[in-house]
Formats: sequence, structure tokens, C-alpha cells
Amino acid sequence: MFAFTDLATAAYCPRQLYYRRKHDDVGRSPEAARVRESAFRYPELLDERTDLPPDVTVTPTQFRTNLACASERLDAWDGLADPPARDVLLEGREARGIAHKVLEEPLAPSLVFAGDPPPRGLWVPATVRLVAACKALSWERERPVQRGFAEFPTHGVVREIRLTTRRKAHYRRTVRAVEAMDGPPARVENDEKCVPCEYRGECGTRARSLRSLLGL
Repeated sequence: MFAFTDLATAAYCPRQLYYRRKHDDVGRSPEAARVRESAFRYPELLDERTDLPPDVTVTPTQFRTNLACASERLDAWDGLADPPARDVLLEGREARGIAHKVLEEPLAPSLVFAGDPPPRGLWVPATVRLVAACKALSWERERPVQRGFAEFPTHGVVREIRLTTRRKAHYRRTVRAVEAMDGPPARVENDEKCVPCEYRGECGTRARSLRSLLGL
């Protein structure tokens, strides 16, 4: 059984997962835990008299506008603002991990991400992690789960994510890749995701400069 976070890492770079496992590095950070706390303070943070957390990366006006739009747009807002269950360990047929919130009627998990949201939808690693949570929740409850929620507290962004065929295909490809992993996967050369990777030196990936890539 795979961890949600391992699947997300593999969706980003299978080789990074290989080295993370090799070093027994769970990849958790106190900063991410601190950011997640903001996702349980939405009613308070909507009040202009409340100071926003230091991790917020947009202006107070933009942050509260984003939250207000989510509260008006999402039919599950009450459950997201005051979830019936928090930090729930889910164990599915293929994957296990923590859902930061679990909503009832309709049943859905919500995951809180410390990074920046894309302009629309979700980044692929976050998509794989959320699909894993939806499938695990469905397995446990023996009920279909057709959507999940993604929250980005540093921006005040909350999105409903439907389990489309394309998103489930991303998940399935990632599971197959992790199942087949019995050694270091092939390197990804000259990819911008290698630059911040903590395993870059050991991995041996050579990241060329933009100038050399353009042949200048």
C-alpha cells in the first residue's frame, strides 16, 4: 500500500521518490503544518479585524476576496469552514494517508496544500494525491466519492475538484510507475524541477543554463 505523499512525489518525479525512500525521508516540514492551521480559521480570517498569518502571500484584500468567492460558490462551504472530521487517516485498496478534512453528505475529502495554486485546477502531483484520498475514502465507506477539495491557505483559494477520467488516469499511471519501481528510474535531464531538488547532487542530473539550452 502506498502513501498519498509518495504517489504525489512520484507524479512529480519518480527518481525523487526513489531517493526519498533510500534516505527514509518522509518529506514533512513544520512550515506546511503551520500553513494548514489557517485552513481551520476561515470564518475568523474573513473578519477584517483579524491579522492574517505571515504565510499569506497575497494582499489581505485579495485573500479575503478569494475566500469570500469560495464561500459563495461552493455548496460544501459550511463543512469546509467547520469540518465534521479533521486529520483523518484513510486506508484504501492501494493507498493510505491523511485527509485534512472529511465532509459528509456528499462524502468528500479535502487536502490542504502549502504551496501556490495553478491558475486553474490542480498541479498533477496534487491531483494524484487528491484522487488517492477520494479512492481511499470511497473504499472505506463503500460509497462512491466523485469529488474532493483542494485548499491553498496562503492564497485563500479553495477549489472543488471532480474525479474526471483524465485525473483518474494520472493516478493510475502513477500507481503503475511506483509498483514497477525496483531501482532508480531514468533521469530527467535539464528539467526545471531538478534545480530545487534536495537529491540533485546524488541523482547526478545535469541542469544546463538557459543560455546553453538556447544555444547561445
